[in-house]
Amino acid sequence: MDASSYIAQHAGSFFDELKQWLRIPSVSADPARHADVRASAEWLAAHLRATGFPEVEIWETGTAESPGLPSVYAYWPAADPAAPTVCVYGHHDVQPVEPLSEWDSPPFEPAERGGVLVGRGASDDKGQVLLHTLGLRACLAAAGATAPPVNLKLLVEGEEESGSPHFAALLRDRADRLSCDVIVVSDTTMWGAEVPSLCTGLRGLTAAEITLRGPETDLHSGSFGGGVPNPLHALAGLLAGLHDAGGRVTLPGFYDKVVNLTPRERELFGRLPFDEKAWLADAGRSQATYGEDGYSTLERIWIRPTAEVNGMWGGHTGPGQKTIVPREAHAKVSFRLVADQDPAGVLAALGEYVAAHTPPGIDAIVMPEGPGVRPVTAPIDSPPVLAGKRAVERAFGREALFTREGGSGPEADLTEILGAPLVFVAAGLHSDRIHAPNEKVEMAMLLLGAEAVAYMWDELAEVSLSTGAR
Repeated sequence: MDASSYIAQHAGSFFDELKQWLRIPSVSADPARHADVRASAEWLAAHLRATGFPEVEIWETGTAESPGLPSVYAYWPAADPAAPTVCVYGHHDVQPVEPLSEWDSPPFEPAERGGVLVGRGASDDKGQVLLHTLGLRACLAAAGATAPPVNLKLLVEGEEESGSPHFAALLRDRADRLSCDVIVVSDTTMWGAEVPSLCTGLRGLTAAEITLRGPETDLHSGSFGGGVPNPLHALAGLLAGLHDAGGRVTLPGFYDKVVNLTPRERELFGRLPFDEKAWLADAGRSQATYGEDGYSTLERIWIRPTAEVNGMWGGHTGPGQKTIVPREAHAKVSFRLVADQDPAGVLAALGEYVAAHTPPGIDAIVMPEGPGVRPVTAPIDSPPVLAGKRAVERAFGREALFTREGGSGPEADLTEILGAPLVFVAAGLHSDRIHAPNEKVEMAMLLLGAEAVAYMWDELAEVSLSTGAR
């Protein structure tokens, strides 16, 4: 029996199992749901044991003073001790479901609708984690084997949707158990069933709150306006100056470490069937594109860094007039980063910029909002990426292209701490409404994703991960 036939025969039981898992409301951001996150880990551990993994463990995270939520680890050694070791990363926690009124059916009661499975976590990331067990069983059945062709490890965390606060420490503590030659990530999206693709990078993120303070109290604008500096005026100018006329960010040294797009990557991105009008409609019915001069929309959201004003406030915002010079003004800003930018370096540049653009008589404070997330890339010519590309092409029956994503995750910690390259093989779609009401997954895409990973273990077993030779 080949892998495709096995998957088709077992699709019904696969989706029954996925629905069981989706019914567990493992919302890591909600303390009232932390017991459910643990129940989700226990469900997955039992499923992995039933799949045949000889080693399955629930790993606690955090400390006694700062407890975390559990991750699940599993290991299945290859018959050949010289086989490469692959670690699959995913997460079993999910986003909050509010606003509930916008769901067409209860978010934790998965519903099938014409080949689509609707429910929180269906795409992000339970469906994409579970396809690995179906793909593994298909791989074994096709080969008549009792062990995978690679040493296979799974690490499925329970805090990704809360920023993975304990994940780096877990990786360091368990680095010996997680040692591997390549890391497979299934927590991204594909362009579509008709245009299969592999993600080759995620942007990083850093954010801060800016506070400008002037007089000790709000002042009567008739008595003092025009005579003392106004924090809101200063903040408006400071924020407006974050970009030049060409849309480039003006922080000092902001682009010094940016890795530019290669001509080959630009050519491959240009082959994607991008409909800008449809994209604008999906972007909240936006009326025009915007961004750095000289780059396409896809390039702007995938491979160029950005600065965004997320919010600003100060002074009187209630009904009616209150003619004052406000004592302070505030703004929240964030920056999406690309290789090889560092969150700490960008925050330092922000502090330098704010200091240089704050007028006399106003005090400025820049308060970072966490350590940030580093960007990560998987070069399109790396051996693991090429192996993943061949596997996807076998499953989908057509050429696979490359994409990137604008979002951020813990993949930089994975590749740095474990010292292994990344390959992104996913079956989600941009239209899956992840993080939004009515999250869904195309059921046929999950089955094709399972088929791709069934082929990928053989592809990775046959490739030299250092040279790419087969």
